Amino acid sequence: MRGLTGFLPWIVYGFIATGDEWRWGGLVGLGTALALIAWDRAQGRGWDETLVETTAAAFFALVVLYSLLWPDSELPRYGPALLNAALALMAWGSLALRTPFTLGIARTMAPEEVHGTDAFRALNTVVTRFWAVCFTAAAIALAVVLYLDPYATALVIAIKTATFAVPIAFTVRYPKAVRRRMHA
Repeated sequence: MRGLTGFLPWIVYGFIATGDEWRWGGLVGLGTALALIAWDRAQGRGWDETLVETTAAAFFALVVLYSLLWPDSELPRYGPALLNAALALMAWGSLALRTPFTLGIARTMAPEEVHGTDAFRALNTVVTRFWAVCFTAAAIALAVVLYLDPYATALVIAIKTATFAVPIAFTVRYPKAVRRRMHA
């Protein structure tokens, strides 16, 4: 469960940032991200364990700044797509830097003796790649849906829900499947 709290700012934003509420969503998302980072750091967690929250803080700071500079912009219409694009950029960027974003989170849940193993890194690379693909697919799907019909609320909610539900299910099941194969 600890690993999922990093997504709280993104989820809060998703609930608040509807229509004209995108500014408030950005502010609440930023505040939530900063509070989580402060809490995590006070608990002694490393920056690799707060990558999702740190990315959220940067993204929502930009949302707030943008909303102040261009309050009448049409960009908020694509907020859900931009959110997923930011998460995709974080995930793909962490893979490019060879530090999958799930690695820091997984270290908080896995036994310490596996942290430095190649298998642990490989497993987290696969999991992070799956999240990256889901975020990318959601960003594209949401951009298309919002372009064609900005009032397709049910479809937007379904995509937003699947964006997190599918990779969470994969993240829970994949390591178990790997362990079963290793023990077989």
